[in-house]
Amino acid sequence: MNRRELVQRVVAGGIIIVISPSLLESCTKQSTDPASDQPGGGGNGNKIILDLTTAANAALSLDGGWLVVQNVIVINAGGGNYSALSAICTHQGCTVRFNSSAANVQCPCHGSVYSTSGSVLNGPATMALQSYAVSLEGDILTITK
Repeated sequence: MNRRELVQRVVAGGIIIVISPSLLESCTKQSTDPASDQPGGGGNGNKIILDLTTAANAALSLDGGWLVVQNVIVINAGGGNYSALSAICTHQGCTVRFNSSAANVQCPCHGSVYSTSGSVLNGPATMALQSYAVSLEGDILTITK
């Protein structure tokens, strides 16, 4: 094999390595229902609709209750106030949790702490969690992404 053939094979192999993941991804089955991965949560792509009367969403009926739906952490901050934030830590992508006794959002991986509005209270994270609009009508909680 001469140098030209070697370069051609390396380039061809590189192209295959770059293209094949996208080809394989396009063959996977994807759900057409955005709420199908979470019981009790519906949505239309830009909104998550939660019925607070269902068992799957019962945690949100209590002050300090929380749950994660479609990578959004929804928190009952008390007094009829709800917060919705990205559930993905901005430091290294771990799923965050709400600590009701401290009234903050914590990352279990590296200890970042966020307020219920998403701002960083303690690093190593330096960027805030994305915050989403929340509205409550009767027993229906709507999060707009």
